[in-house]
Amino acid sequence: MTTRRAFLFRSVPSAAALSLALPEVAFALPVTASSAPSANIDTSTSELRPYIDRFQADQELLRRFYSIPFAQQTRDRMRRFYTEWQTTLGKVDFDKLSEDARIDHILFRNYLDRQLSHLDEDAQFEKDVALYLPFSESIIALFMAQREMEPIDGKQSAATLSQIEHSCKDTQKELEAKLAETKEDSKSVAAQRRREAANRAVQHVQTLRHFLHSWFEFYDGYDPIFTWWADEPYKTADAALDAYGKFLSEKVVGLKPPATDKKEASSHDEEDAFAQSMNAAHPDDTSDIIGHAIGRDALLRELQFAMIPYAPEELITIAEKEFAWNDAEMIRASREMGFGDDWKKALDKIKNTYVEPGKQTELAHKYVLQALEFIDQHDLVTVPPLARETWRMRMIPPQQQLVSPFFLGGEVLEVSYPTSTMSYDQRITTMRANNIAMSHATVFHEMIPGHELQGFMEQRYREYRLAFDGTPFLIEGWALYWEMLFWDMGFDRTPEERVGALAWRRHRCGRIVFSLNFHLGKWTPQQCIDLLVDRVGFERQAATGEVRRSLGGEYGPLYQAAYLLGGMQIYALHRELVASGKMTNRQFHDAVLKENNIPVEMIRASLIHQNLPRDFQTQWKFYGDVTTAT
Repeated sequence: MTTRRAFLFRSVPSAAALSLALPEVAFALPVTASSAPSANIDTSTSELRPYIDRFQADQELLRRFYSIPFAQQTRDRMRRFYTEWQTTLGKVDFDKLSEDARIDHILFRNYLDRQLSHLDEDAQFEKDVALYLPFSESIIALFMAQREMEPIDGKQSAATLSQIEHSCKDTQKELEAKLAETKEDSKSVAAQRRREAANRAVQHVQTLRHFLHSWFEFYDGYDPIFTWWADEPYKTADAALDAYGKFLSEKVVGLKPPATDKKEASSHDEEDAFAQSMNAAHPDDTSDIIGHAIGRDALLRELQFAMIPYAPEELITIAEKEFAWNDAEMIRASREMGFGDDWKKALDKIKNTYVEPGKQTELAHKYVLQALEFIDQHDLVTVPPLARETWRMRMIPPQQQLVSPFFLGGEVLEVSYPTSTMSYDQRITTMRANNIAMSHATVFHEMIPGHELQGFMEQRYREYRLAFDGTPFLIEGWALYWEMLFWDMGFDRTPEERVGALAWRRHRCGRIVFSLNFHLGKWTPQQCIDLLVDRVGFERQAATGEVRRSLGGEYGPLYQAAYLLGGMQIYALHRELVASGKMTNRQFHDAVLKENNIPVEMIRASLIHQNLPRDFQTQWKFYGDVTTAT
């Protein structure tokens, strides 16, 4: 599932740009009612909405103007912007606000606090990154001077470009000398920290090349004196940046050259983190999986912003308890399949049950229809006719499958399956990873009632709340919750289908364990892969792709943990409101969707009409009290 891009390096991948030129197949599903607009229109009101609309418009404008995210000018301006809005929000009389507006006030305050915290954390890490980029400020100064429309001096511009070229070459020589002298354990914490910083510097070099090109292109040809002075120095500076970026990538970070050939014109494109991760990926190689462990203190702050009142160690304990439940259920299904207590044999059996090449889209289509029939039969949630009618499908290209080895979803269902360009081993591994039973348990997660329905409703109900960038605990938690509910209701009928569903549940337990241990600084990427292989039962290729995607920089540090934890939040709220008879399934699910993408604790506050105080702090222990091992 993809969502709106977050600011600075905590961004969620924008895969949409990668799919623009790829074919999509549309499937017209049976429409049971008129798709014309009805009385089902969002009529909610909030006194904070005008504030949020203005804030979002101003924030997007500033981001477009201060478009180099790691520049000091950007951090300073955005810090001032968020601080000014804290002051504005503080003048609002909270006690006179409506219920919706009180929630919005808390969300707004939380968002501003989170952005300021991220700016501080990023600034600390960027100090390490800046050591590899002594020419960065010169390039940023050129670009910002052009933005401010300062008069251009062609001769001085040429001198600056020459300095940039020499700085690249001199810095490379200094690093080469250090590499020759240093005999350091590559697995040490200090070495990993330096590798993380150098990897970020590689990404910044490409961004700096993009902005230097934009600066040069602005004047080139229109100012003949500028072109006379700067044309050749620009070419040599750009070539030096390119060579230095490759040196950093291959010799300092230790990455192989990109696996995909890119046209010369694309060298100035500003790639997102997802595209960079995809281009760096190679089959049977893990050297490109680096990540950036943020540490326990930053994790605690992230959990508070996400309104999760547990420590990282407590969340790992919760995952272990869920693993134990899964073990018992796996053994039960394994015995029914005739494999006794050896559930890995049962899992291996279902992995070898897959459709022929070219048939996976037909299987996915069948399972979308099956889920819709199940929803309608049990009156679980309102599915607008337009949502049934307009979903589409595309195949994930082979290179992207190294990062996205399974289904992806939303309005477009993205299918991972072998192509003719893959090796024999890659083809078999991909088919095993996307087998019939596991596909049965995840297509509805990606489509309806999962991400496709979720995205459809986000754009139609309280859409202004998207200004707060959402939370993965609702994004992924909503889709995962349906796996839990469908399990309870018997959607997984055979032991094979139950093993497929349990395999995905194990996956989400593993995501909590490996992602939090990594960000606590306790695990390496290789340990994360090994957990998915040894304890979850993944194919190693799929496990590598999963960890590559998780740690590549395009996801926030809590994103992988949010699947199961967010699902358990909604599951606990369902038990509180539906199992008690206070709401029907349809009422509950429709109400959750109409709150938009906000922390589940805030959705709960709305549904139970909680009297929220101005200084609200997260407190809902959705899993009860947790005791961690000492």
